[in-house]
Amino acid sequence: MIFKWLRRPLTLKPKPQNKKSMRSATVALLVKLEAKPGKEKEVEAFLRGALPLVQEEPETVAWFAIRMDKSTFGIVDAFPSDEGRQAHLSGKVAAALMAKASELFATPPAIEKVDVLAAKLP
Repeated sequence: MIFKWLRRPLTLKPKPQNKKSMRSATVALLVKLEAKPGKEKEVEAFLRGALPLVQEEPETVAWFAIRMDKSTFGIVDAFPSDEGRQAHLSGKVAAALMAKASELFATPPAIEKVDVLAAKLP
């Protein structure tokens, strides 16, 4: 029968990732940003403007500036190692973020260091 596989139970097992892709992103940062009232457009412009700086960082393998609601924004970025993450935290974007924090954000940026369990990157 051609569709013999349809009678087998479906099992969802993660495919093993090759060593190269697992080295690509092993640690990450989750950053939550709460804009001050009336500063939402400035926060959005700041995040969009940060992209060229991040593109200069060879150890930042993924970077996303996101908007969660009207005034809540975030950054998600991934690195192959803790050294890469630390370099990012010591880099231009982090410095600019902290320099603008009191002007743009209602609360200090909430920065969480996390481990990447699985990733699909280009």
